[in-house]
Amino acid sequence: MSTVLIVDDDPTAREALVAILEGEGYELHLAKDGIRALQMLNQLQPDLILLDVMMPGMTGFEVCQQIRATPALAEVPIILLTALDDPGSRLRGIESGADDFLSKPPDRRELMARVRTITRLNRYRTLMEQRENIRRMAERVVAAQEEERQRISRELHDDLGQALTTHLIALRNLQQDLSLPEQALFERLQSLYDQSYEIFVKIRGIARDLRPPVLDTLGLQIAMQTYSTEFTRRTHLPVVFEAEDILPELPDVYNITLYRTLQEALTNVIKHARATQVWVELSLEEDQVTLTIQDNGVGFAEEKAGTNGIGLAGLRERITIAGGTLTVSSTPKRGTILSARFPLVEQRP
Repeated sequence: MSTVLIVDDDPTAREALVAILEGEGYELHLAKDGIRALQMLNQLQPDLILLDVMMPGMTGFEVCQQIRATPALAEVPIILLTALDDPGSRLRGIESGADDFLSKPPDRRELMARVRTITRLNRYRTLMEQRENIRRMAERVVAAQEEERQRISRELHDDLGQALTTHLIALRNLQQDLSLPEQALFERLQSLYDQSYEIFVKIRGIARDLRPPVLDTLGLQIAMQTYSTEFTRRTHLPVVFEAEDILPELPDVYNITLYRTLQEALTNVIKHARATQVWVELSLEEDQVTLTIQDNGVGFAEEKAGTNGIGLAGLRERITIAGGTLTVSSTPKRGTILSARFPLVEQRP
């Protein structure tokens, strides 16, 4: 539904415009003068402003200029309603930033046509902006995938590759020196066994990071419980995990996104929050599955959410792409609450 702000000092003129537009699917707001209109625009983001020119205190030209000088409102379409039809007045309206003119009193059909055209164009512009945001989001997802592939490539080449090279050299040397005493031979073989086991552990770690096996074999709830327990063991930061007794079967994209959200959120906590306790809850709320992660750390000002830690913007994009929403509540010295919500399968668009 498009929002239209009508600004006119004449009550009869306002009522006439309302009579024409009501019932046509518009949300109508009324202002009796330019000052009141500017006050309303502090909270209102209309799709169109119908603005009378001849008003006491502040003319429509002046109101239009102030609107265009406000960055948040600079692109709002404005139609000037005026009984002035001389070229000088129309030129002044154009210079003040008006998009269109209508003579007073306006013809019903002409007014409807102008309003319908402008609000349709405004919706089209919004759609284009949304598509552009989606395109940028997709680009960042591709970039993140490439960064992950580069990381894995470095681990395989620099870490495992070098370990295997050293392992092969040691095997070749042992093959050329089989006359070693039994004890020395045993020690060399034991060393090779230990190296082989270390390589096996590293490979298993890489595979687990790519796709946690427990997520497929035991489900999301146990996977999260296991990760929380392991995280506490590694970092000594207590993580209390709670979940519904029975969760519905969720799409795979929900499972992996919720699991990754837990990983990234706990990593953020240990890096930045200086917390002494974390609470994790996986619950069902109003046809939604919700993951809530709360800490008692230092928190941060919410206007810095996009730059905090790994960047909540990236986490929000990942959740949005999967079909969910992310909300964050944080204040300095009072900790942070992060909630990722996904509609259940039946409700998912």
